[in-house]
Amino acid sequence: MAVLEEPVREVQLVRNYIDGEWVESAGEMREVTNPATGRVIARVPASTGSEVAAAVRAARAAFREWRSTPPAARVRYLFRLKELLEENFEVISRIQTQEHGKVIDESRGETRRGIENIEVACGIPSLMMGYNLEDVAAGMDEYAVYRPMGVFGVIAPFNFPFMVPLWSAPYAVATGNCIVVKPSDEAPLSQMKLTELVEEAGFPPGVWNVVNGREEVVSGLLDDPDVAGITFVGSTGVARFIYGRCGAAGKRCLANGAAKNFILVMPDCDVDNTVVALLSSFFGNTGQRCLAGANLVVVGDDDRFYKDFVDRVVAAASRIVVGYGLDEGVQMGPLKGPEKKERVAGFIESGLAQGARLLLDGRRPAIRGGYPATCFLGPTVFGDVTPAMRIAREEIFGPVMSIMRTRSLEEAVALANASPFGNAAAIFTTSGKTARDFQYRVAAGNIGINVGIAAPMAFFPFGGMKDSFFGVLHAQGREMIRFFTDVQVVIQRWF
Repeated sequence: MAVLEEPVREVQLVRNYIDGEWVESAGEMREVTNPATGRVIARVPASTGSEVAAAVRAARAAFREWRSTPPAARVRYLFRLKELLEENFEVISRIQTQEHGKVIDESRGETRRGIENIEVACGIPSLMMGYNLEDVAAGMDEYAVYRPMGVFGVIAPFNFPFMVPLWSAPYAVATGNCIVVKPSDEAPLSQMKLTELVEEAGFPPGVWNVVNGREEVVSGLLDDPDVAGITFVGSTGVARFIYGRCGAAGKRCLANGAAKNFILVMPDCDVDNTVVALLSSFFGNTGQRCLAGANLVVVGDDDRFYKDFVDRVVAAASRIVVGYGLDEGVQMGPLKGPEKKERVAGFIESGLAQGARLLLDGRRPAIRGGYPATCFLGPTVFGDVTPAMRIAREEIFGPVMSIMRTRSLEEAVALANASPFGNAAAIFTTSGKTARDFQYRVAAGNIGINVGIAAPMAFFPFGGMKDSFFGVLHAQGREMIRFFTDVQVVIQRWF
């Protein structure tokens, strides 16, 4: 077994960061394991309600002075944080692989996307500008300014533990708000490293707080009247719950939920490039990604194209190397935990029971390096999948491709639109007209045209529709500026 460079070599005790101080929690501790090796790498607390309240009080106390700090001065802390993240880029990426399991290149991509959001937020002196008009009436002028609102909670998922909080946090503090971040308790270490760098960047105490935990931390943020709003990424059930609670309490909310993304393949596609893109879409991040392909729809009545294309996909998927993500030769890592493996395996059994044809069975993968199979599944491909099957309807969140077939583009779009989810959809074609018809008709927030992972850049919003998103304004970019500020309109006349 190769010796790999692991930045986390001893069990880490995860602490909270409140009012500029690292604080040990009084809550019960749970273990965090490296899913590839099975080794315990951290112990993380389930923090108490009083600890959440302390963080919110600290943020509220810091808000007045932070809000009055000029925007150009606020973003200097972000510029420094960006520099520190670049200096620690590889360490942060390797921590993500250890705590989550994704391969190192995927972790590097996550780190880069997080840093890009900080870069965009550094433009706040321009992005936060209001607007004005003189002489709205005789001798009267009017202008609008965007004002920070106070304290916001940021609730993170396990699958992108470093990046997703940075969809929100930089914009919140750049606009003059203070934050309380709740990292995923399944993968908290990259957020702890980020918080160490926040401290090193010199952010004033109380501006950026971190409280680890589970339901009690979320409830504390939802119930505290000093919390103006919440951003969340996770399952649809929890997203709907948080959105409802925020609405009842008058809080702003941005909640991203589950996905079931349809990828359409037209007979005129560039086959070689399409197959490569599909492997990354369906099996990247071990399928634990809300932008992952789920249902592959091959369009058209050409039986020979269908068979040849599916054979190419299955053959390519069968060659994916599975193992520990810190090994540069590995292309797919483990699922985050044994319970997640069992859940995905249950979907595979369901597909078989409901009559789908198993074209590639990933339940007993060859694991490079001889690591324990506890969390590992290989790429799995089903054919003859029908819309009524469970594997076609529900989010699997694992490396499973369900192949369906339709005779026309209209039928394929109708199939996608019948899903309650609307996170992403993609099409592979060489026809501009076909691509435009698809984009115009399909109900999904992120669209890929010959792109299998429709991941928006940091200066564009991360879309989502139907049961994949609850809210009005989306994460990233300019919409985050509006989410974290309220507009104040001033009408003035001087005598």
